[in-house]
Amino acid sequence: MKLILLGAPGSGKGTHAGRICSRFNIPHISTGDIFRMNIRGNTPLGVKAKEYISKGELVPDSLVIELVKDRLSQADCSNGYVLDGFPRTIAQAEALASFSEVNAAIEFILDHDVIIERVIGRRVCQCGETYNVKFLNGRLDCPKCGGKLYQRDDDKEETIKTRLEVYDKETAPLVDFYKEKNLLVEIDCNGKSIDEVATLLDNVLNEL
Repeated sequence: MKLILLGAPGSGKGTHAGRICSRFNIPHISTGDIFRMNIRGNTPLGVKAKEYISKGELVPDSLVIELVKDRLSQADCSNGYVLDGFPRTIAQAEALASFSEVNAAIEFILDHDVIIERVIGRRVCQCGETYNVKFLNGRLDCPKCGGKLYQRDDDKEETIKTRLEVYDKETAPLVDFYKEKNLLVEIDCNGKSIDEVATLLDNVLNEL
């Protein structure tokens, strides 16, 4: 199963990517996670990526395409993959089509005001766990490991607003791109719990 997950930052792509990967035993490939790993390691790619990510801007296509093409050539992708955060532009989508054929592009639809409220309340821990302040009851440490929780720079209100503007301008056209190829599947997440969205997603996957 080779899938692309589309949707604005904070629309739930990462959460549901994990569910899909567990079901099909395929890797979750998130360019955001890869960039953050490189940023923490202060690698040459990380230094370049940080200049764009910290401003809420997209990393240039040439860097992203090279990274993803190499990742998809690795052995654990032989049975499929879930792409989360790629492609983000038509140029990236066309490049992907030149070296891999996907089964579907699934779009998670969520209103921007809901996304902003969700993202600015997000806190993360070095252990990899993610929480929302709404459910922490004032707690400042990780319930799982006790580590200090922090807010990512790209989760701050002004940054997420910029990211959403960039998404609308440069990434939303992908919806039309995959619709024309009869590969687009839309899931409306507004007013639905995570479990309700998961049920809709399972129905989609059963039909592919």
